[in-house]
Amino acid sequence: MNAMRTDTENLISGLVDELQPVRPLRFRRGLGLAVAAMALAVVLVVTLGGIRPDLAAGRPDPMFLVASGLFLLLGLAAAVTVVVMGSPRVGNAHDGWRWAAAMAGLLPLAAMLLALGDFHAAWIASEPAHGAYCAAYSIGLGLLTGAVLVLWLRRGAPTSPGRAGLLTGVAAGCAGVFAFSFACPFDSIMHIGLWHALAVVVSALAGWLVVPRLVRW
Repeated sequence: MNAMRTDTENLISGLVDELQPVRPLRFRRGLGLAVAAMALAVVLVVTLGGIRPDLAAGRPDPMFLVASGLFLLLGLAAAVTVVVMGSPRVGNAHDGWRWAAAMAGLLPLAAMLLALGDFHAAWIASEPAHGAYCAAYSIGLGLLTGAVLVLWLRRGAPTSPGRAGLLTGVAAGCAGVFAFSFACPFDSIMHIGLWHALAVVVSALAGWLVVPRLVRW
């Protein structure tokens, strides 16, 4: 009996001998890092690309306020959900971002409805020459927030890697769009509803496909 007890104690000692203490995941810290990444993206845009004339004059266009506010709200809601998913526990809710997505979804929906009337005019109004450039830069800027959230998930234990990846992409795309909107001079619903929304969709798809492979445990 004593031999069995000794063997058990040795086994337990061997299992825990090389374990190191790990800093617990705290919601405030995770969200703070995500917000800091979003803020850094804005600083980069303003510093390197300049700022829109209406913002520089202190008279922001109402459409800028509405659209950038909706993308920021969705980005924060998605980031909050990702941070929570890093520390799964019974009772955690992951659905708050859906309301923000429904509100932001009104922008591409309005653009689609306008395009039904006159597609050619709607396409011209979307500023296609600048639109692809806008979407690409938004996706690139969003990588800052995406990287922070991926590192957070790698430290945690998300039980739904696919959904976590999708929301990481949404948060990253919205962060990039919000940041680049400080330099983008176009405020038409067609431009925002097509190119800005496209950046979020592409980022979300990339997150859904790539992130789960990086955070599996």
